[in-house]
Amino acid sequence: MLNSSDYFDLQANDFGDDFIWGVSTAAYQIEGAYNIHDKGPSIWDDFTSKKGNTYQNQHGNDACEFYHKFQEDILLMKKMNMGHFRFSLSWSRILPKGTGIVSDKGIQFYNDVINFCLQCGITPWVTLYHWDLPLALEEKGGWTNRDIVQWFQEYVTVCAHSFGDRVKNWMVLNEPMVFTGAGYFLGVHAPGRKGLRNFLPSVHHAVLCQAAGGRILRKLVANANIGTTFSCSQISPYRNNRKDLRAAERVDAILNRLFIEPSLGMGYPWDTIPVLKRIQTYILPGDAENSAFDFDFVGIQNYTREKVRYSYLVPYVRAKIVKASKRRVKATLMDWEVYPPSIFRMIERFNSYKGVNKIIITENGAAFADEIDQGGVHDEERLSYLQAYLEQVYRAKREGLKVDGYFVWTFADNFEWAEGYYPRFGLVYVDFNNQQRIIKSSGKWFSHFLGTR
Repeated sequence: MLNSSDYFDLQANDFGDDFIWGVSTAAYQIEGAYNIHDKGPSIWDDFTSKKGNTYQNQHGNDACEFYHKFQEDILLMKKMNMGHFRFSLSWSRILPKGTGIVSDKGIQFYNDVINFCLQCGITPWVTLYHWDLPLALEEKGGWTNRDIVQWFQEYVTVCAHSFGDRVKNWMVLNEPMVFTGAGYFLGVHAPGRKGLRNFLPSVHHAVLCQAAGGRILRKLVANANIGTTFSCSQISPYRNNRKDLRAAERVDAILNRLFIEPSLGMGYPWDTIPVLKRIQTYILPGDAENSAFDFDFVGIQNYTREKVRYSYLVPYVRAKIVKASKRRVKATLMDWEVYPPSIFRMIERFNSYKGVNKIIITENGAAFADEIDQGGVHDEERLSYLQAYLEQVYRAKREGLKVDGYFVWTFADNFEWAEGYYPRFGLVYVDFNNQQRIIKSSGKWFSHFLGTR
């Protein structure tokens, strides 16, 4: 019987000798050891401690125990031919109170991870902020408090001085639209705040931090390759009528334009969504210039496309996303449509921005209900998904679009935020009862694919 890999004829070399291949992770989702040594609590430690915030009240207190098992996992990456490893730093592990005293134990842990990566021939790619704000800063207003620009600058400075002699590839923020939208508008992610009065200042301050972090890295890290990452989805009208077309434009402005355009000096897209003009309340003289930074690369993170219909009942955007299950299309466990052309469209879209120098796919992957069967995990759906999306990345490359790397989300099954441990995105299966790792069929295929270089 043939499987999906028998129909895939691309090789890693087809993407070019300099194309970057790797896997992505995030600190809170894998590290565990949430209160070891002098680590301070993060907003996710707090959010998951309250009943009803996550699937089955699950939390990341242990997660994948990467804090204790990092050598085992990095050796497994090496075995799987992973040349690049993207991981984030936990702000509250390095600065337990967010500012002030630096944790020697926290610095030592990340030094150990970085050094072991280099020892194994794996290039570290560091994300400075992947959603786990120190709780002590949230108690002072978190992303809604303009002081966070100074707090963040202090944190980035510590990281640059501590790791910049060995880490040259940096990402400032991970998906700011998600952590501001889900955490400060909808309240479904940490810290659980809701409403425009929280969302708008958090957006503006994140934009300022995004650029400020880039400037500090440029100043302090020699030969730094500096980027930031954006979630993005192809947005299509559900019906071919004027109302749905306009609704799709508004959703696109929020999901795809809100953070990239200020970083390019283009300002906020309030011409498309007038309510965004209220953000002017938080803009001070000089902010427009301080929002922009010439990033070496932009990381785009695409999983799906969204179809949108007009809805008068939804405030501000007058639009509603029509779920994949309602449209009866092929979908992942997250109810995200499997639509490979979306990644091509997003590469094409970000190429259209004059100020984007280079594009790297810093996340792409799929969650399915993986199970152990006769000692293995045969995840053909994920394998097919990755191949289909890679074909679209290759299409973009072939058509002359800028795309210079691809990171799979994720290396191993982990804690998936509000969804807990139920969705499995990993190339490696994790049995959370005993922390056993099993390379899935998709992981074996990707390892072989990378081994053809």
